[in-house]
Amino acid sequence: MGRLDDRVAIVTGAARGIGAAFARGLAAEGGRVVLADVRDCGATLGTIEDDGGTALALKVDIADALSVANMVTAAIEHFGRIDILVNNAALFAGITLRPFDQIPDDEWDRVMAVNARGPFLCCKAVVPQMKKNGYGKIINITSGTVFKGAPMLVPYVSSKGAVLAFTRSLARELGGDNICVNSIAPGFTESEGVLANQGFSDPLKESQVAQRALKRVQKSEDLVGACIFFAAAESDFITGQTLVVDGGALTH
Repeated sequence: MGRLDDRVAIVTGAARGIGAAFARGLAAEGGRVVLADVRDCGATLGTIEDDGGTALALKVDIADALSVANMVTAAIEHFGRIDILVNNAALFAGITLRPFDQIPDDEWDRVMAVNARGPFLCCKAVVPQMKKNGYGKIINITSGTVFKGAPMLVPYVSSKGAVLAFTRSLARELGGDNICVNSIAPGFTESEGVLANQGFSDPLKESQVAQRALKRVQKSEDLVGACIFFAAAESDFITGQTLVVDGGALTH
């Protein structure tokens, strides 16, 4: 028996990387998972189904309210309920590292639209369903860069700071509805997208490992345990919290 049997979870950004790892982990615990991404989620869907899990793949732009509303409608039609939302989709891997005064205005706007407004829209669409059930788990993905004040990534760090603040405020607002809202702050994770970005040089990657108590590269799978914990019954009396998962670079 899985820890998430009969629970329905939406995972945004589930086509690859951390989101795909979250989706696989939730499905392995018995969750029925909605895979949402602007990219094709076929590979994630195939892996889950091959392992005996249940999932639904949808093309979703989380920065677009209509696309998000359609996602929720499809999830309800297919699975009948929504219990868990993992707000993972974000712009990071494709970002160019550069000084803040060289960042085009439209890049700032796009990062904020996906990374900050996206989770807001997803919560706004999903919470009414959770209120009907009298239960819900929202797991937002912020970033360890918020605590470090990482340079050359000002739009990204700012957007993830907004997600952390959003988590705290929303937890207060939804506690009376028995909906828990928590966040995970990953360290620098070598996902597929990060490995493809030449801007993330080997010296940068090595410096991230050097900062950790656990001296190794962080993989997407290192974050799955925290996600399952926040999604499962063990965390039913935890809300408004941020768990840093970075191998001990930060002692938050």
